[in-house]
Amino acid sequence: MQPRTLYDKIVDRHKIRALDDRDGPGSQLLLYVDRTVLNEYTSPQAFTGLRDAGRDVWRPEAALGVVDHVNSTAPDRSGAVADANAQRQIDYFAENGRDFGIEMFDVLDPRQGIEHVVLPELGWVLPGLVIAAGDSHTATYGAFGAVGFGIGTSDIEHLLATQTLTCTRLKTMRATVVGDLPVGVTAKDLVMALIRKIGADGAAGHALEFVGEAIDTLEVEGRMTICNMSVECGARVALMAPDDKVFDYIAGRPRAPSAEMLARARPVWKALASDPGAVFDREVVLDAGEIAPMVSWGTSPDQSGAIDGAVPDPASLPEDRRRDAARALAYMGLEPGVRFEEIAIDRAFIGSCTNARLADLRDAAAILRGRRVAPDVRAMVSPGSSGVRRAAEAEGLDRVFIEAGFEWRQSGCSMCLAMNDDVLAPGERCASSTNRNFEGRQGSGGRTHLMSPAMVAAAAVAGRLADVRTLAPREM
Repeated sequence: MQPRTLYDKIVDRHKIRALDDRDGPGSQLLLYVDRTVLNEYTSPQAFTGLRDAGRDVWRPEAALGVVDHVNSTAPDRSGAVADANAQRQIDYFAENGRDFGIEMFDVLDPRQGIEHVVLPELGWVLPGLVIAAGDSHTATYGAFGAVGFGIGTSDIEHLLATQTLTCTRLKTMRATVVGDLPVGVTAKDLVMALIRKIGADGAAGHALEFVGEAIDTLEVEGRMTICNMSVECGARVALMAPDDKVFDYIAGRPRAPSAEMLARARPVWKALASDPGAVFDREVVLDAGEIAPMVSWGTSPDQSGAIDGAVPDPASLPEDRRRDAARALAYMGLEPGVRFEEIAIDRAFIGSCTNARLADLRDAAAILRGRRVAPDVRAMVSPGSSGVRRAAEAEGLDRVFIEAGFEWRQSGCSMCLAMNDDVLAPGERCASSTNRNFEGRQGSGGRTHLMSPAMVAAAAVAGRLADVRTLAPREM
């Protein structure tokens, strides 16, 4: 039998039937989907469609709902939302959960958080599954060897009604990361370096699999960061072969299989890997040792560079990137040649489904311990879930952030996107651990610089973009 990629193996196991005569990339198929997660922002139209058609949800137990996009992250959580439209979304979400028999985590639920943080910490993401949801960063689940991808509202309705989706088989791409990451360089820097290398559309139409020494040595939370941000280079799906770190991460979590079932599953899951000799449609190689802490300078995640560099001259870039670069610099209020470390910031934000897990908060707190946020910077941290928040408080991380001058907020998407109370004012410049720096992403006229949580902490202390390698971590 011809060697197969991990993506094709999982898709083949979930294929109900082919919808055309082809079997390769671009072919149409009907795919069984194991699980989905819903939020209050992308699901309302789907539920309205089900109501109008008089349809039920086929497998309510295969869905979970989480309020995360529009809720307030104010430290004193009451459950109330100031914006009337946002409150209506939350109320309708709860109504849909009751009427269709789907479990929902509302704002006051102790398990509430950002959907792509909540599902893994529950133990609900398992190797070999197919998980589709109304958010592009569903690709996060590839860190567990699961095929996760985002879908539109009409697809959510179809999925809820049938537990299936019509899909196009993707091309496959392999990113081999050789060597080890240097001190001070994180998973966020790695994926930003890849996006810069191949461009914002470099993996469009592909399932992107990561392999190599640098990937193997990462903990599961770092792997989730990489898979999460892979959509920013166009990948629909990101994947990593599951290993013992993944299996140990799952074990003992609230919704994980029993110890006996996990023991039986391990040998099956260990076989979830691309076969030797499997042919990928595209290959890319990255040397981990050459990666430095990264910052974005433009309005697309591929417009970034090493922190010890400078804002590029658009004329020095490939011709097809010059116009976008010039527009980005105008929006960002930057001039070519300005050193990144000279760029002053107004805000610092740690959060999002990319970088708000416990390991991320530990990394940032190690930089902040014994230091203070610069006087003119407003800094805030929004843990990825209520569970992460409690775990951080149990370790005393909240005190580190508060004593440094950060606001210690509740969980939610927060300032990742301008859909709640946490927004930038026009012209404000923010060091951010989020995944996107599009125009207006964090607020109309807001200027976003993407980086790792530790780099955000360094910038908050310096009052400008800063090289985390110049700030020795303090003992926790």
